[in-house]
Amino acid sequence: MRAVVQLVSSARVRVDERLVSEIGRGLLVFAGVEQGDGPEDVRYIASKVRDLRIFEDAEGKMNLPVADAGGAVLVVSQFTLCGDCRKGRRPSFDLAASPAVARPIYDDLVSELRMLPLQVETGEFQAHMRVELVNDGPVTILLDSRRRW
Repeated sequence: MRAVVQLVSSARVRVDERLVSEIGRGLLVFAGVEQGDGPEDVRYIASKVRDLRIFEDAEGKMNLPVADAGGAVLVVSQFTLCGDCRKGRRPSFDLAASPAVARPIYDDLVSELRMLPLQVETGEFQAHMRVELVNDGPVTILLDSRRRW
């Protein structure tokens, strides 16, 4: 499983003109499920999102996780994170899990994050979404449960 985590002042997801979800200060998490991902991958990504100390403390240092900073999390499914661009110019999505496989794993990630005393919102799985965000910092962190980078 791969994830892109962005520290945001605000973020929202729209499908067509309908507002699906919205958060204020917190983390926007784009999550891509790969073939072979399972409970260990979910736990790894959820724990990293939960424990990343990227919010400023009283001294202005990146030292607080999202819950301690009073932030929220918006999780958006994004299969294109599993794209492989090493050959040619068109990405290959052969490593991405099929929607039928990816959906329950994505749902497990959301459930794992909801175990915290934390607001967790989601995008709309398999929809064409418009994601609006105000990246704070900017701070963007890449996560890979298989630790390839």
